[in-house]
Amino acid sequence: MVNSVNTRPEILWRQVWGLAALLAAIIFSWMAYKFYQPRILEELEFVGLVGWLGIWQGLLIAVIEPMIGGLSDRIQQRLGSRLPMISLGVVLAGVIFVAVSLLVQQNLPIGIRWVVPMLMTVWVIAIIIFRAPAIALLTQFAPKSELPQANAVLVFVLGLIGAISPVLNTLLDNMGASITFLVGAIALILAAYILQLFTPKHSLHISSFNLEPTAKTPVQMFILIFIIGLGTGIELNLLLSIFPQELQIQLPNLRVEFIASAMLLVSAIVSVPLGDLTAQLGANKSMLLGLGAMTALMGLVLLNDSDKLAIAFILAFGISFSLVFISMIPLVLSKVHPSRAGLGTGLYFGGSAGGTAIVSFLIKELGNTSIGAFLLAEFAFVLVGVCILLSRRFRILPD
Repeated sequence: MVNSVNTRPEILWRQVWGLAALLAAIIFSWMAYKFYQPRILEELEFVGLVGWLGIWQGLLIAVIEPMIGGLSDRIQQRLGSRLPMISLGVVLAGVIFVAVSLLVQQNLPIGIRWVVPMLMTVWVIAIIIFRAPAIALLTQFAPKSELPQANAVLVFVLGLIGAISPVLNTLLDNMGASITFLVGAIALILAAYILQLFTPKHSLHISSFNLEPTAKTPVQMFILIFIIGLGTGIELNLLLSIFPQELQIQLPNLRVEFIASAMLLVSAIVSVPLGDLTAQLGANKSMLLGLGAMTALMGLVLLNDSDKLAIAFILAFGISFSLVFISMIPLVLSKVHPSRAGLGTGLYFGGSAGGTAIVSFLIKELGNTSIGAFLLAEFAFVLVGVCILLSRRFRILPD
């Protein structure tokens, strides 16, 4: 562990695990939100919003998250830390969770029931306020050459919590909406406290804070990052939304949610060795390898009628999923100057949210068509590949 200003290429593991704790709280809160959002809207007689609110919120994230990321860069340059912005977002999200937990216990008059979906949307914005700035902290916790290994910890946490989602959903159902939202608020605030406790300013890499924005990242690179996020978001959402159902046809004794959980569990198990592999291959090649393998597997699943091969597909999907997630953040952060890390991650997550909204809209309007999903995944893979190739033409101007 490094307890002073670190100029050597070492990963600050204590801080990375603090960031992983915040990520875990975010994932739990999102699960709680997605689990109870349809139920609350139906109880409040907003049935028409059930399918559309998530889509509109995804489009909202696509617009707002890059702006928030850019704002966090300016705060970093002025204050030398992104933690104040992260703290603001966490407190706001926690307060809104508490407010919603209190409101759902009340028999609200019809005239003011609209307050609840409005608060839900504001809660999503509050999460946006600190998600991109928090991920951008990786540039302060690890040198670029070792970002994949640091990000592998976050992928491990993501995969592990996603893998136990069926159990967590049962727990959420038993707790009820009010208690669940209170627990979510406590988890967010506690995780933010752990991150701040683990991240004293003197422990950060000297090269990653108080940076003057004298080195510029070309505007074209920012556009490409957004499109890469869009394409990746489309493909990942198609994988988790459509293909567990397709595999369930070949494995009728397994429920769809357990198939998706198995993929995420595999992604968590292989995250550490894949972090080393990504560091060796580079984020560009690893991202293309992960997305390309995922796309090919989707096509093979449609041709498969063997239950044994279906199990192999679950394992392979988990590996490709992990490879993509490990690669995405190092890829983005390697293409922008450290003083623009927040904007870069914001653009990527904004594009990914746009991809999520597109997939949700298509499923809502056209249904779950596996062949159409495969063709769309192919298009998304080609789109990402072209953008990654084009990004090599642009260079960050030296200080």
